[in-house]
Amino acid sequence: MLRDAVWRALETVLDPELDEPITDLDFVESYTVSCSGAASVRLRLPTFFCAPNFSFLMVADAHDAVSQVPGVTRVDVTLTGHHAADEINSGVAAQAGFVSSFSGEATAELDELRRVFLAKAALAGQDRVARPLVDAGASPEQLARLTLGEVPDSVDLRRLTQRREALGLPADDKAPLLISADGTPVTTAEVPLHLRRARLTRVGIETNGEYCKGLLAVRYATAAP
Repeated sequence: MLRDAVWRALETVLDPELDEPITDLDFVESYTVSCSGAASVRLRLPTFFCAPNFSFLMVADAHDAVSQVPGVTRVDVTLTGHHAADEINSGVAAQAGFVSSFSGEATAELDELRRVFLAKAALAGQDRVARPLVDAGASPEQLARLTLGEVPDSVDLRRLTQRREALGLPADDKAPLLISADGTPVTTAEVPLHLRRARLTRVGIETNGEYCKGLLAVRYATAAP
């Protein structure tokens, strides 16, 4: 049961750039939980050169998520097969932060980076939710008036709501479906351009995701005995 809880915790950890759980991306190479509650997680990435900042965030978020599982007494999260694995693993274990972990190289923590990519995910999410409505013939005026509470429940809607909540943007049932980056409603005249931007952002994220999945599959299929 504790092992299942650890997996559920890992399911909440996202690749910030791809906006997908690391569990769905097959980034969790292995994980164990001892009888005493000591959890050990090994993460892997598509390439040896994946960006250290995103890699650090995933390892740190996995450590934080598993640490919050009731019954877990100790957490060890390690990244394997990465050029900066030593700096990332030791930094996360010491909870030293990104700047201290990459002393002399990093100049800022990663909060702003996380926010930027979360905002992209929230924009892409508007396309995921609105696209079926557009295809069904919804007009710009109807879309501009539509609230989250009026949209049929779906995985994409819940995903969008979560991203908005994380950003502090309007996310209740009365919130407009289409909003700008600062949370202001999109006007009828702005709807076509807003949806094009949302569509491009979504395509970019999803294309990167498929590319990374392909690289991972090739890398570890090749390495397998």
